[in-house]
Parts: sequence; structure tokens; C-alpha cells
Amino acid sequence: MKLRLLPLTIGLVMGAVAVPFTTQAAEQPASNSALLVTTGNSLEDFFTATINNSPELAIARERWNIGTARKDQATGQLLPQIAATGTVSDNDRTDANGSNSYRGERYGVSVSQVLFHWQAFQARKQASLLEDQSEAEYYATLANLLTEIADRYLQVLQAEDALRSINSELEAMNNQLNQVQTLYNLQLARITDLYETQARLAAVEANKVSLEAEVTIRRETLRAASGIEVGALRRLPEEITITPLQEDLNVWLQRTRDNNKELEAGRYALLAADRQVSAARGTYMPQVSLVYQYQDSNVGFDNQSLNQNAETNYIGVNVQVPVFAGGANRARVREAFSMRNIAESQLRQTEMDLLERTRIAYFQVLAGESRIKAAQVLAESTATSFEAMQRGYELGTVTTVDVLNALRDQFAAERDLQQARYDHIRAQLALRRDSGSLTADDIMDISSMMNAPPLNP
Repeated sequence: MKLRLLPLTIGLVMGAVAVPFTTQAAEQPASNSALLVTTGNSLEDFFTATINNSPELAIARERWNIGTARKDQATGQLLPQIAATGTVSDNDRTDANGSNSYRGERYGVSVSQVLFHWQAFQARKQASLLEDQSEAEYYATLANLLTEIADRYLQVLQAEDALRSINSELEAMNNQLNQVQTLYNLQLARITDLYETQARLAAVEANKVSLEAEVTIRRETLRAASGIEVGALRRLPEEITITPLQEDLNVWLQRTRDNNKELEAGRYALLAADRQVSAARGTYMPQVSLVYQYQDSNVGFDNQSLNQNAETNYIGVNVQVPVFAGGANRARVREAFSMRNIAESQLRQTEMDLLERTRIAYFQVLAGESRIKAAQVLAESTATSFEAMQRGYELGTVTTVDVLNALRDQFAAERDLQQARYDHIRAQLALRRDSGSLTADDIMDISSMMNAPPLNP
């Protein structure tokens, strides 16, 4: 087993992680629950809780431990095997000479050492590869979990931002309704204008109810995934710096091939399958072992009394050559080849899926950069348009419908900008996760951008 740490784990939650990322961690008792966070307000809180509480990660950790234990078992089969025996018996013997009662004692020690056992040699190598596979799967699970938690955290923020936006739109719509009502009372506006404004206000109120439910659902999904309650969350600022991608697509694809842990686990699985094929072929080979035996006994064959203790020492070489097994050995080889072909196909499928995901995430990041810039321009333009429409309405050059449409477009553009920002961050995380280059710095950069929650959200 390689005691290496994925870069993602280094300083991930600023020292608050309760479970170290080595197989020895699973042998330690669970941390004191009193020290764990019960309500989360930041990404660090939810990352820590996920690492401590996730059953999926705990299963992956135990599978890694199982791989280590199986490697140790395979190693043990190649080391000297020592066994001690002891027998004490009461014997009654009757023959032509009469009856005889006596106590028999037999003690012995046997030692055997494998000299050549191809199947055991290959089993040891296979177990080591399977342990490496479990380790890679553990870190792949960790990266997927933390990316998922970040995504759910951002979903909560996006839903809450949309709710704040709809509240602002509702306030603006109420102001617009009051203005139209005043003009109608003065017989300066038509009844249809008043009805149209009231209808738009009802639509905004309905959207608010829907968004309130969305916030509740998103907060619950974050709580379910992390195991802790969701408090007032740290938020993204109104202005964030968008760092453009520095490398082209081929660089990211090569990173996926080189660094992705799922792909690495698949490669280990294929190598382990190759060892299984070799072990199956080894059933045709002889097995050679060195044997030493020592025995001290006062009884002989069939527990006959020797009237004195006799010591026996034996050392030799045991050779076992397979001759015929009814075709079972050939069937084992065929099975091993089929399992190897399955592992190869699974590896190829995993690589195809990961490269596709990398391409999609790469183009989403590129599109996100342009989308954010366009959404910012649109948000500014619709805000200016609404101001112009209001002025035109006061001058009688535009209708109430024009003003309401401009108001709707302004807040829709605001929410589109919010969604573009969150989608861009998600795409960046997905790209780094799939390429195997997700580090603690990437996670902490997102966290460092966030501000403390407002006192009156």
C-alpha cells in the first residue's frame, strides 16, 4: 500500500477534518461527536461534516482496509508456516499376552516454507494491485463527494439569491401598482392598466411561493448530504473575478488520462486481472516447499507403547505435480481470460466517459465566461431600459404593459446573471474533478471569495 495523500486532502478543511486519509484511520475509534460541527455556515463546515458522516466514504475506506488485509493474507501464505501439536491419550491394549493400560503422549512441531508456488506468488501481486485499486477508488469517492457538496451548497445560494431577487421584484411591482392605482383614481390611467398590473403582481407572488419551496428543498438536500443543519450561509459577492482557462482542451484531456482516480482504479483492476490469468495458468506448475518436522512421543504406530520416549527429526522437500484435474484447470484459465477482458472493456468505457465529461466541462467553462459577460451587459441594459420606460410612462409615450415588461426583464436578467455565475463555478469544479487536478486550493479559493451572511437576509 502506498501511503500517499491526494492533493485534495491537504489542508482541506483547515485542520478541522476529524478523519485522516490513510488506512490506519479506519482502525481508530470514531471522533468525539461533541467536537463535530452541528450547524454549517461555510463550505469548510460542510466538507468536514461530509468526511465525518458520509456512509459512502466510510464504505470506500473500509474497502481500502479490506484490500490491505487481503494483501497481508496473501503475503502470509509465502512466509514460514509453523504448527505445534500435542496429544495425550489413555490406552487399554489387550493381546495374547494379556491386558496393558498406559498413558500415551505425543508432541510435535512442523515448519514449512514455500519454495515455489506460482499461484501464491501471483495472488500476492494481485492482492497488492487490488489494494491500490481500493485506494484510488477511495480518493475518487472523496473528490466526487466534495464536488457534490460544493454543488449543493451553491444550489442553496442560487435559490436564496433568486428569492431575494423575486422579493425585490415584488416590492418594485407593488410600487408600480400603487402608481397605477393613484393614476387610475385621478382618471389618468385605464382600468385595463390596473388589471394588467394586478395580474403581473399575482404572477410574481406565485413565483415567490415557488422559490420559497425551492430554497427549503435545496437546504434539505444539503443537510441530507452533509448530516448537519444548514445555517446562514456565506455568500458570493456581487462582483467576482472570472479567471479564464489557460490551457487548451488537449491539455485537460491528457490530465484526465494521467491523473483521474477512477481511471487509475480501472488500470489497477486490469493489472490485477492479468495476475489472475497468470495464477490460473500456474495450476499446471509444480508446487515445491521445504518441510521440517520434530516429534517427541512414547507411543508408536496405532498408539502402541514404546516404553520410552522417542524423538524424531525430519527435513525434506515436498514436490506436488498436478497431473489431471478433470478439466477444471483449463476452465479456470478460460474464466480468468474472460474476467480480464471484462476489466479491459470496463477500463475503456470509463476512459471514454471521463474524456466526454472533461470535454463537456471544458466547453461549459468556456461558454460560462462569455455567458457571464453577456449576462452582465444584459442586466445593465435592462435596468437602464426600465428607468427609461418609467420616464416614458410619466410622459405618456409608453404604456403600462411596456413598463411591466421592462420590470420583468430587469429582474429576469438579474437572475440569469446569478445562474450564469453559479453554473460557471460548477463547471470549473467538474473540469478539475474529472481531470484529476482538483486540489485544496481550488476548493478554498471558492470559500475565500464568499462573504459573511447578511444580518437581515
